Amino acid sequence: MTYRNPPTTPRKSATFDDYTLSEIRRAAATGIYDIRGAGAKRKLPHFDDLLFLGASISRYPLEGYRERCDTSVVLGSRHAKKPIELKIPITIAGMSFGSLSGPAKEALGRGATLAGTSTTTGDGGMTEEERGHSKQLVYQYLPSRYGMNLRDLRRADAIEVVVGQGAKPGGGGMLLGQKISDRVAEMRTLPKGIDQRSASRHPDWTGPDDLEIKILELREITDWEKPIYVKVGGARPYYDTALAVKAGADVVVVDGMQGGTAATQEVFIENVGQPTLACIRPAVQALQDLGMHRKVQLIVSGGIRNGADVAKALALGVDAVSIGTAALVALGDNDPRWEAEYNELGTTAGAYDDWHEGRDPAGITTQDPELMKRVDPIAAGRRLANYLKVMTLEAQTIARACGKNSLHNLEPEDLVALTIEAAAMAGVPLAGTNWIPGKNGF
Repeated sequence: MTYRNPPTTPRKSATFDDYTLSEIRRAAATGIYDIRGAGAKRKLPHFDDLLFLGASISRYPLEGYRERCDTSVVLGSRHAKKPIELKIPITIAGMSFGSLSGPAKEALGRGATLAGTSTTTGDGGMTEEERGHSKQLVYQYLPSRYGMNLRDLRRADAIEVVVGQGAKPGGGGMLLGQKISDRVAEMRTLPKGIDQRSASRHPDWTGPDDLEIKILELREITDWEKPIYVKVGGARPYYDTALAVKAGADVVVVDGMQGGTAATQEVFIENVGQPTLACIRPAVQALQDLGMHRKVQLIVSGGIRNGADVAKALALGVDAVSIGTAALVALGDNDPRWEAEYNELGTTAGAYDDWHEGRDPAGITTQDPELMKRVDPIAAGRRLANYLKVMTLEAQTIARACGKNSLHNLEPEDLVALTIEAAAMAGVPLAGTNWIPGKNGF
């Protein structure tokens, strides 16, 4: 009788997993790096690693739906004659016309207006649909200067000087030729159908002293009426926030690496920047050290999904949050009803991120006239407004449970962390202890 050793179960490598192997094969076959949209997909410390401490004997809760919990926020009160007043502390991030279809941009404006908040233009300029349906519209001033003109600067309600983006701090933008339609080409003064690369830095200034001059220039152009935001990617949030304040910003926007992009290199999205959770406390600390916390408002973006995320960000010292990817999902992006068409593109609903290809079955990240018809701006705007309403109600529910009559009264004391990493990043105790890593003597 022949004795055989029992077979060993095949074991795949955690380092060389199926996705990594497929990327190696793709790179070997094509000789080019991978480009995609959205933000980091790797597992990162995030708001899920924090929990609220609701009221009991030591805290007195508020009665839900009976006792008021304020959600309003004023942005840009430092210098601007006309600061932005919002009903909710959730704004819509900058996403360009070109990256998004015209109906999608209109829907974002409609939804934001219904919810009492602002939306943002993105690279490539301001469309009439967006301006016409946005009660509060922030105009992005980017390194490319595509579509930038003084008339639209003055028509905006605020100006956001974009220094960096969370998905690619230090990197420029991309808009491939298949999405540069006649209208996009005209707005950006580009040839139709030719790949476009946006610069990674502004052409007329190189540092914080020059930024101060640029901000003064923008204030003079707009008669000191419009708030000036400065947006940075989440890389060195303490110093970038401090320098933005020094340069005269009314509002600082910090975008973590879970923040999305229309298109950039995969290696950039997954390996450059810091998690949103890691960016908040250093930015808040910079404002506190300068005596400017709540005087200069802080907006954080990157992976905000629900009211709990909103409440946790505000508890850590943020004034408002901004959403991009979640807003697109609310409009209808990656909807399972288009699953068959996503399959034809070699992907699935929920994973589709080839926004640069311009073939989005949902009609949102495309310039294809037939696909764009699938977006009803009115219905999509209502869905976005509903989503923003639910997020706000969720955040209010948590705040009341913590005994707070305003979302902005939430504080780090209301939080604990489930992991050592989250405790260290957020500066709150590990659950069940009073230990904050890096503090308390060790």
